[in-house]
Amino acid sequence: MSGRVLVSALVVGLAVGLIGRWAVPGRRAAPLWLTVSLGVAAALLGSIVARLAGTDINELPGPRLTIQAACAAGAVLLALLTAGQRDGGHSTVANPPDAGRRH
Repeated sequence: MSGRVLVSALVVGLAVGLIGRWAVPGRRAAPLWLTVSLGVAAALLGSIVARLAGTDINELPGPRLTIQAACAAGAVLLALLTAGQRDGGHSTVANPPDAGRRH
């Protein structure tokens, strides 16, 4: 992988991580560092997938950037949607710990 590919994966991953965090509504259960690092890691994985699919990742930026962004968006969205899930799919964000108690 060339330096351009690594830099584009870093930029795409940072952008998708930050935009994904901003775009998903509701309280955030996943920390910012997690969404950004998943975005960068998934964008790097997207570069590897593009290379294995036969795309010349060093010359054509369009397909490479599209695959990087798709992988990063999927990973960030999955992380944000599942970060608050626990105990059979009930969100800990929507249900405060004392919601069922009577005072």
